[in-house]
Amino acid sequence: MAGDELRRFGPPPSLDEIEELAHRIFADLPRAFTARCQGLAIRVLDFADDETLAEMGIESPFELAGLYRGAPLTARGAADLTQHLDMVFLYRRALLDWWGEDAMDFEELVRHVLVHEIGHHFGFSDDDMERIEGEASRD
Repeated sequence: MAGDELRRFGPPPSLDEIEELAHRIFADLPRAFTARCQGLAIRVLDFADDETLAEMGIESPFELAGLYRGAPLTARGAADLTQHLDMVFLYRRALLDWWGEDAMDFEELVRHVLVHEIGHHFGFSDDDMERIEGEASRD
């Protein structure tokens, strides 16, 4: 490796940095996809809480990188629109662990998890979500 410089490794991204990144990614997703997400909140935590993990049957908090919480679309009426806050949770430590084990760019990973959490809520297929990710990453 003589003459080659190692890249600099700074500290891992903070909760706030990942949240800012997720908001930028969301803003760059296709309008046809994001238009369904009026009022969506994005929150980044280090890990999912114990209650969430137990509810989902997940033993290790490193196994859950993201989660969409909101009222099921089939259960909403016109009067319910303002009473339910839809939120995507991204879990920093699980994302960093996944990133450390994968060759994926961190921004691509956050985009992947964000699109999949929103997409599963709306019943999109994996092919649909892959297309949406591809459209967003080309811009």
